[in-house]
Amino acid sequence: MIDIAHQIGAIDRSVSFRSMEDGSETVSVLARRRYKSDPEDLWDALTNPERIPRWFLPISGELREGGTFQLEGNAGGRILECLPPSRLKVTFGGDSSLVELRLTAGASGTTSLELEHTVPLAMAQSGAGALWVGPGWDGMFLALGLFVDGIVSEDPAAAALSPEALAFSERSVRVWAETVRESGTATPEQLAEALAISLAQFAPGTSDPAAS
Repeated sequence: MIDIAHQIGAIDRSVSFRSMEDGSETVSVLARRRYKSDPEDLWDALTNPERIPRWFLPISGELREGGTFQLEGNAGGRILECLPPSRLKVTFGGDSSLVELRLTAGASGTTSLELEHTVPLAMAQSGAGALWVGPGWDGMFLALGLFVDGIVSEDPAAAALSPEALAFSERSVRVWAETVRESGTATPEQLAEALAISLAQFAPGTSDPAAS
């Protein structure tokens, strides 16, 4: 059984606007969690094509800096920077959609994993755009955490659609919506629209968007 409250609370989240050197603005979606793993092993779990499908999705491509990757049934992109075991930067689903993973060693053999997903403000329209991606990354953080703890599913894709996983996703969507609200990066109307769409995408059939 998934301890939903614990798994949700294990992730720190933030949403903000960032100004670029060319004067444009981006939306930054940031998630951070600590794992009971050293950086080398966590890096391997995140980048080894033989281990990734055991907790996430099958992956193919030239998995090296300058190469490309494709997640089965999901997004692909280019590998821009690869500095094991601390930093990985890729495009994700498009050249202007950037995902960066940063690993930092902690105390007692733990590692902090920080994931930042940035897209142009013109694409996201507001900080509410975080609801298109944040809950999906929460699902990845959850799956990785279970894997690190030795809980391995025979079919990770099917496990992600289980009733308890959908309940986790619903809670995740709502926590991200609250994060956006607190950030002041979206109007109430933008947030309400994004909340309804995100619930339909990540947690279909769970509850009414207006529910607390």
